[in-house]
Amino acid sequence: MNRSVAADDQTRIQRTLARLRDATDLPLTFGGAVNSDMQLQLTQFVGAIAGALRGAVLDPGRGLGGKVVTRRRPQLVNDYVGSPGISHHYDHIIQAECLRALVAVPLVVRGRVRGVLYGAVRSATPLGDRTVHSVMEMARELEQDLAVDDELARRLRWLDERVPEPRTAAGTHEPAGTQREQLREAYAELRILAKNTEDPTLRERIEAVCHKLSTAGGDARPAAGTAVRRQTAPLSDREVDVLACVALGWTNPQVAADLGITVETVKSYLRSATRKLQARSRLEAVVAARRRGLLP
Repeated sequence: MNRSVAADDQTRIQRTLARLRDATDLPLTFGGAVNSDMQLQLTQFVGAIAGALRGAVLDPGRGLGGKVVTRRRPQLVNDYVGSPGISHHYDHIIQAECLRALVAVPLVVRGRVRGVLYGAVRSATPLGDRTVHSVMEMARELEQDLAVDDELARRLRWLDERVPEPRTAAGTHEPAGTQREQLREAYAELRILAKNTEDPTLRERIEAVCHKLSTAGGDARPAAGTAVRRQTAPLSDREVDVLACVALGWTNPQVAADLGITVETVKSYLRSATRKLQARSRLEAVVAARRRGLLP
């Protein structure tokens, strides 16, 4: 597993474990990421531990976590040490922490187990259905977040390899027709996907690439012979989002569906952007936005 990816996964896992403990009042929530050898390393904890769990590496199929990794589905034990359904390679660790009832849920992203979330209590009291459901629900939410992050990272790598540097006064870079359309599609999709990430570092990368994209498709200066109109108020992020989608030829309902807003809201943003750009139509608004370097 790539080290940076593992670190990002662990940060996400830690945040989810904190939310999980608050939502369920479990005395201990913990987990970790799964490496390329399908080993689970326990690195993230919310709640008091004696220390035996910290850094433990669980092999595939062994113990509760190893079983979850290989079977790719949640597992529940109401008394770990006495449970006949798991191997007992790690009983000494569990006993050192005085853990009894545990639930473990895998994080499966694009068919691969990326990590495991646990909830545990130090008594043989069965975990309630509501608690187990909460662990599973938050695991599903985290899977979606990780999938979004993966897609954003993939697109950013693709763009890093293909997007030319912004044009300078002496530069002649301009993408060919097919590539230009690909860049415009990538720009619109990145802006949409960026709304789904809570990672500030990743969002900064996306914003930097979007700026690079917006100047990659051509010259931001007005064409020769075109009168320079009086500058108006800057466009909001949402207005640029709408124009980026409109530039691809999308209808208002398509824009609304992708941005998660109503058709009337799309129309409102479009009217506002058109007015600010001093344009008379959506096409003119797109052209004006490109001349200002707001769109590729």
